[in-house]
Amino acid sequence: MIYWSLFWGFLQIGCFSFGGAYGAIPLIRDLVLSRGWLEEDALTYMIAVSESTPGPIMVNLATYIGSSQAGFFGAVIATLAVVLPSFLIILLITAVLKTALKNKYFQAVLQGLKPCVIGIVLAAGIQMTARCCIRLENVPCKSMFLRPDGILIAALLWAAMLLSKKLRKKKLSPIQLILLSVLAGIIFYS
Repeated sequence: MIYWSLFWGFLQIGCFSFGGAYGAIPLIRDLVLSRGWLEEDALTYMIAVSESTPGPIMVNLATYIGSSQAGFFGAVIATLAVVLPSFLIILLITAVLKTALKNKYFQAVLQGLKPCVIGIVLAAGIQMTARCCIRLENVPCKSMFLRPDGILIAALLWAAMLLSKKLRKKKLSPIQLILLSVLAGIIFYS
């Protein structure tokens, strides 16, 4: 039963994750938390690890979650399920791409999806940033406390990005930002 659950869950994520992996984070979060496969903190850590390792984040998350829930075969099933829709869509698109791109209705669908994808990615980013900068205490009235360490690390990374753009006239690469994040994590949490 776990194999079917992994396959069906990650197949849905693969089908409905417009805009790539960042657009899939809310879907993955809902699936994983609703089925109790990971806790919220473990999922946040796994997203960070998936982002810092080679390969698409959706594939990394699917492989890890499948492995943690059902071993090797669970990893294979979850990974295949998450990439299957993309694989089939690419095959279909290559067959009809020239005709579809000239169709005004197809162009309208693509234009309509752009704001949706931007909103999904932005919402996921805001949620993850808030989770790093705000701590919820499980007291009778769920109090929120600011996390100075999370706010400071986010501010330092933002400042590094802006300074690099201003002084070097080019942005820091994602790899450089990840390495700075690792360094800040070691300094603040060890």
